[in-house]
This record gives sequence, structure tokens and C-alpha cells, in this order.
Amino acid sequence: MAFSEADKNVITFLRQNKKYGAKRFLREFPNRGWTLGGLNTLILKIDRTGSTQRQPGSGRPKTARTVTNIELVESLVLSQEDRPQTHRTQRQISRKINLSRSSVRRIIKADLHLKCLKKRRAQELTAANKQARLERSRRLLRLYPANVVNFIWFTDEKLFTVAAPSNSQNDRVYVSAATNKKDVPADRLLRTHPTFSKSIMVSVGISGLGRTEIHFIEPAVKVNGQYYRDVLLMQGLLPNIREISEYFIFQQDGAPAHRARDTVRLLEIETPDFIRPTLWPPNSPDLNPVDYRIWSIMQEKVYKTKLRDVTELRQRILDAWDEIDQCVIDESVQQWRQRLRACVKARGGHFKHQF
Repeated sequence: MAFSEADKNVITFLRQNKKYGAKRFLREFPNRGWTLGGLNTLILKIDRTGSTQRQPGSGRPKTARTVTNIELVESLVLSQEDRPQTHRTQRQISRKINLSRSSVRRIIKADLHLKCLKKRRAQELTAANKQARLERSRRLLRLYPANVVNFIWFTDEKLFTVAAPSNSQNDRVYVSAATNKKDVPADRLLRTHPTFSKSIMVSVGISGLGRTEIHFIEPAVKVNGQYYRDVLLMQGLLPNIREISEYFIFQQDGAPAHRARDTVRLLEIETPDFIRPTLWPPNSPDLNPVDYRIWSIMQEKVYKTKLRDVTELRQRILDAWDEIDQCVIDESVQQWRQRLRACVKARGGHFKHQF
């Protein structure tokens, strides 16, 4: 049986000072649940070593976690110097050095003291992108202090499809160990999706003051500069924002329709202030609260169960938008300056993994 540390301390003291035997322990402590065999084993260890602690070198000798195997696993599990992505998976290491996966896993954890981190997708950044992100993040921090962040309306567009996005990495099916893969029905192993899934594009705006309505872009409509100005801005986002606040700062990303000269001219006339295309960092979904927080929440709600058609998709999007609490929006907006500082600290590089 397993003895607690308190049990071991009592037994050690009484054995060394009172010479208690196993049977006397059972008589004196009838409610502890100790067994005669367990006590005899523990008393023998106390008499031989003077302690109940495990002695160095005791236990079953290592046959797999040898110095050679530890060095081999270390050389394979970590990327080689100046050669990213040269590491091997536990399964590949197991095959290469003829060692069980459980032994490889124990070496990685117990001997090399390594832990596994999951990779995340991020936008590709060139040297020019990083420099622009660094400089513009610094300027945004100077121009928009914490007391005006709530007045910034962050906007974005997103495409939702009827077919749900899939993550096959976590999609597993368990069958009996004796079952051959070829005998498993196809509908259990294959995730089907239409070749051309119907979709809906939406546009929204959020701020610490509230949110806009969710605006649907009609199918087959190309979001060019004219449509963006005449429909999304003048008929949708800007009227929604004015209903909530007379003073606001308008934000948009660097999409071609957003940075067009006519769009910039319109925003100069129609908004009290806006973040110009030359000020917003390029390739920076990680700096827009709609991108780094709201869309993921929406997607989780929309695709909770399988969708039948575009009509159901539209209703799910509306319901998901209504379900998002303002406190969630407030938290994502308040994180904006933290992310700008993280971008500066990363010299314009990636920082998404820190949040």
C-alpha cells in the first residue's frame, strides 16, 4: 500500500526510538489501513538505510533512457542551428532510433526538461513590413493615448462560408485495435465539403462606445472603392457611428478600396478624425480588435453546429453578433495599446503568440 509522508515519519520515529514491529503498529493504529506486508517492507527499508526515502540508483535500471539515447533524442527533437524546421516528431524519432514512443516522450520531458508548444498561424512579414509596423506603431502610441482609445472605431470585413472551417489535426476517430482502416465506413473517416461553398461577406465596426449594425454585402457584389464609399461607409458604418457619438476616430485597414484617394477624401470630409492609410501598419490583423478577437468569437458561435444553407448562415451571423457582450468588445479595445507596445518591442515582428 502507499504510505503518506506523515505515516512514514511516524513509523520511522517509532521504529528507531521504540523498536515497534509491524504487528504492534497494527495494534496501535488500527484505523490507518496499513497492511502487515507493507509495514514489514517499510520497516526493513528503515533498518537497512535509516530512512524511508528512495536511495539514488535504486529501482529498475534504465535500459532505454541511456546517455546515448538522450543525446540522440536531443539532436533530433530540436531544430539544428541556422536550420529552422529540422526537428523531428516523436513518432519520427521513435522510428529512426528504434525506441518506443513512450521512452522518447519520457526522455523529452524528464531528461531534457522540454515542453511542447503548439504553433499558430500568422501573417507573413517582409523586412519592409516589419520596419513600417515598427514606425507606425510608435506613431499610433504617440497620437492616440489611452484616454482617447474608446473613441476609435475599428472596422473590418469578413467572409463567412456555409461549409465550416475545419481543423483536421484535432479530428480523430477511435475504433477497436483489431479493426483494419479499410473496414471502417467512409463516412466515419472522411470529412466532406462542397467544392464551391456559398458565402456571405459582412462588415462591422466596434469601439469602447458601442458597435455598429452588422452589414451584409450582397452576393456577387465586388467591394471596390465606389461600393465601399457609397454603400458601406455612407449608408452603413458612418450613420451607425454618428448615432452613438458625434466625435469619433475612424479606423480601417489597408485594403485597396480603403486607401483609394476618393475614399481618403471622403473620410476627410465625413469624419472628425480618421487613421490615414499611411499611418495604419501593413499586414497587421494582430493590431485590429475586430480581427484579433471579435471574428474568432463570431466564428465559434456561427459554426457550433452544421449549417444547411446561406439563409441559416445569415441568421447565425446576426444571432452571434447580438450575443457578443459589450464588455468583450471593451476588453479587446483596451488591449490595443498593449499590442502596439508589443509590436514595438518585437521591432515590428510577430508578437501574437504572447497574447
